[in-house]
Amino acid sequence: MEAILRNEITSDWITLVLFTSIFFMVLAKSFFYGRFVNFIILPFNNKYIFLHQKKDKLFNWFNVLLSIFQLLNLSLFLYFTHYHFFNAQETLQFGLYAIVFISLFLFSIIKILLQLSNGFIFDADKTISEIIFKKLSYLNYSGLVMLFANLILNYILIDSKAVIIVSILLVFLINAIGWTTTLRNHQKYIAGNFVYFILYLCALEIAPIVIVGNYIIDRSL
Repeated sequence: MEAILRNEITSDWITLVLFTSIFFMVLAKSFFYGRFVNFIILPFNNKYIFLHQKKDKLFNWFNVLLSIFQLLNLSLFLYFTHYHFFNAQETLQFGLYAIVFISLFLFSIIKILLQLSNGFIFDADKTISEIIFKKLSYLNYSGLVMLFANLILNYILIDSKAVIIVSILLVFLINAIGWTTTLRNHQKYIAGNFVYFILYLCALEIAPIVIVGNYIIDRSL
C-alpha cells in the first residue's frame, strides 16, 4: 500500500504537466478554431500549409500555443523514455523533467534565431520563414502523438516500452512527411545552397539527436 501511495504522489506533477499542455491546445482551438481544424488533418492534407505559410507571420499566437503544447509533451515523452528504458528503479522526479523542458525550450529558440539569421545573411528571409513554418507545424503535430503516448504511459500501460517505440516511429513518420514536403517545395533553393544546407543538417538537425542519444546511452551504462 505504501509503495502505491508513493507512486501516486510522485506522479501528481505529471498530471499537472499533461493538463497544462491540454490547456494550451484548448486555447489554440478556442481562439483559432478554423485554423485548428485544418491543422488536425495536416499529415493527410496540406491545406493548412497552403493557407497559412505565406500570409501569416511565423510568430503568431497559434504557433506559440501549439509550440508550448508540443514542448511540454516532448519533454515528458523523453522523460518517460529515459525512465522506462534506463532508470525504472528511480523515483519520478520533476527536477529532471524541468531540466529537459528548459533545455529543449532554449535549444528551439536558439535554433530558430540561427535559421532566421541565415535567411537574413543570404537574403532569403521569406524562404527560410516558410521552411521553418512547415517544419514547426509538423513538429507541433507530433505533440498530439506524444500527448496520447504520455497519457497511456502514465495511466493505462504504465510500463509499456511498446507504446514508446510505436510513438517514436509515428513521430519520425510525421516529421518525415514534413521534411519531404519541405524539400519538394523548396528544391530549387536547396539545390542553389546545397553546401549550406548540408552544414545546417549536420549542425542543427543531426547533431542534437546524436548528443541526446549519446547522453541516454551513457546514463544507461
